[in-house]
Amino acid sequence: GADKVDSERRNEEVVMIDLFGYVGIEAAGFEFNIMVVGQSGLGKSTLVNTLFKSKVSRKSCTPNYEEKISKTVHLQSVSHIIEEKGVKMRLTVIDTPGFGDQINNENCWEPIVKYINEQYEKYLKEELHVNRKRRIPDTRVHCCVYFLPATGHWLRPIDVEFMKRLGNIVSIVPVIAKADTLTMEERLEFKQRIRQGLQANGIRVYPQKEYDEDAEERILNDRIRESIPFAVVGTDKEHQVNGNKVLGRKTKWGIIEVENVAHCEFAHLRDLLIRSHLQDLKDVTHNIHYETYRVRRLNESNANGLGLSALSLENGTAEKSEAESQL
Repeated sequence: GADKVDSERRNEEVVMIDLFGYVGIEAAGFEFNIMVVGQSGLGKSTLVNTLFKSKVSRKSCTPNYEEKISKTVHLQSVSHIIEEKGVKMRLTVIDTPGFGDQINNENCWEPIVKYINEQYEKYLKEELHVNRKRRIPDTRVHCCVYFLPATGHWLRPIDVEFMKRLGNIVSIVPVIAKADTLTMEERLEFKQRIRQGLQANGIRVYPQKEYDEDAEERILNDRIRESIPFAVVGTDKEHQVNGNKVLGRKTKWGIIEVENVAHCEFAHLRDLLIRSHLQDLKDVTHNIHYETYRVRRLNESNANGLGLSALSLENGTAEKSEAESQL
């Protein structure tokens, strides 16, 4: 098993970025899994590339996982080991090409719901193993970045349906894609409309008020809540600005600097995901979304008169009999 893991790791690209100052890293290595959802052409891959200043999207290397679930959506995930000063983070980006692209988008969120729940189920079965691993591999989705087209109007029915359903099982961070197509005034107005729409439809997006742990955290999170959805522009091209190399997009008005908060809120999104809130996103996934799933599953098995043992037995029996045969 160890050899297989090593060879898999060797096959992954090692990307060097400055992780210190980004994350309070407790473990010697950990997984962080981000899902990106939105129609084609909203710049999801570009944004993910920009986010990690390295090619961490499905365009950059062969997907290590691909599952065709339905005609509309097949999920692809790409993992990278990001390493800096001996600290390793396994970053996985799960892309959902084809989401919302069809004429009839009825139930197009189902494969995504199914995927998220399957990862919880996988984790639960590992937890219930007779011989449990010391560190359970974590494929659970820690954050779902949902791309809204920069229409300047209201939330579309598909956005409402998706976020309503997904908000209860995963942390959602909505972003306005290709925000440079809107003027600053349009952008502010659109953001306000979206926040109204989220509230009116009872949609829960991250960070939720009820999970703030203290007054300090509430102040920090209120600031984030006031600027959600982040208006973002992605690019992986560098330009010279005042003698410095900056990530930016050339337009007829000049260069939009991706990391300049006056131009777009990309830096806020990056800070939320991989600086200030990375550990919190993992905690909310484990203590709230996964816990809700776990309790529901265990209640179901109890209601069926199976109890905990039946769930663990699905996995455990084979191992146990193998162990016994060696005695």
